[in-house]
Amino acid sequence: MKLPSIKKVKNLKGKKVLLRADLNVFIEDGEVKGDFRIKQVLPTIKFLKKNGAKIIILSHVTKGRANGLLPVAEYLNTYFKVDFSREVLGSETREKIDNMKNGGVLLLENLRSDKREKSNDTGFAKELASLGDIYINDAFSVSHRKHASIVGIPKFLPSYSGFLMDEEVLNLSKAFKSRHPFLLILGGVKFESKLGVLKRFIKTADKIFIGGALANVFLKEKGVDIGKSIYDKDVNIKKFVKSKKIVIPKDMLTESGINWDIGEDAIKELKEMIDRAKFIIWSGPLGNFEGGYKTGTTEIAKAIAGSKANSVVGGGDTISAIKKLNILNKFSFVSTGGGAMLAFLSEGTLPGIEVLKKKTKQKLPT
Repeated sequence: MKLPSIKKVKNLKGKKVLLRADLNVFIEDGEVKGDFRIKQVLPTIKFLKKNGAKIIILSHVTKGRANGLLPVAEYLNTYFKVDFSREVLGSETREKIDNMKNGGVLLLENLRSDKREKSNDTGFAKELASLGDIYINDAFSVSHRKHASIVGIPKFLPSYSGFLMDEEVLNLSKAFKSRHPFLLILGGVKFESKLGVLKRFIKTADKIFIGGALANVFLKEKGVDIGKSIYDKDVNIKKFVKSKKIVIPKDMLTESGINWDIGEDAIKELKEMIDRAKFIIWSGPLGNFEGGYKTGTTEIAKAIAGSKANSVVGGGDTISAIKKLNILNKFSFVSTGGGAMLAFLSEGTLPGIEVLKKKTKQKLPT
């Protein structure tokens, strides 16, 4: 897939660059506690600073995580000086931009504080675009959203992909021309987000292991008593149940009539599949990890980390589990996307990527 990468643009000195990043991280007591996504966008920021651009960072934070992005600005200040605007659009933002020096960094307040962001309001996108000369999308993890800062701004500015976006597309695209045996591991609770991936790879994957609460759907369909275990009642998997490629757990760790984790035999079988695989995609914990049922997820994470296979992993819960084991760097590629990764694997593209693809023939800024 060809994207107009910012890596190819050399004359950035003095240019006002709108950098869409995903800095929606976990914040507790005013401090950043989960910095994975922040660290992934640093290469793009450092490149822009080195080339003398004026970097205006656009991001969002969801309700419940924090009241705003000030803690993120304070965290970024541990790497380089970052100014912060308490608004998105307005006199404070424009004054700070006017006073920026080459190589300077300014983070604007939460984009979603304006409801026009999520509704992809054209006027809002145009106002945002008026703040800069160039736009960069380095927010792969929200590029499945048709929001103003993702698909709206590129209509008004020369637009490019950032370093992280390039890496995400490059590594996830390997799934479409993968080495074999190709093992797909799906876990977690939400089947709706995984169904598209299942449909896409049922023909090309050699084995698809279903764990987590997703397994309960298959077990229920096969007539196995799952007791009081949670499962998605609205998903139709009849056409997948008889597939020889689909592997469901041989046993489950059950307490009080509820399946909490995959069992010992299931772990052993999956480890054997991992040993044979040359390409692995994993999304979703294999048990209720946060609830203390960690064995399945932990054992499989270690097995993949120790294998010779090319491994791709994604999803907030999965990454959180792996980080606690301190083996994140043992995987070939760790995606910043959860829903975005699954959407890309399902469709082969994302709305935020499509608007960039249309810009491949644009003239480089002068």
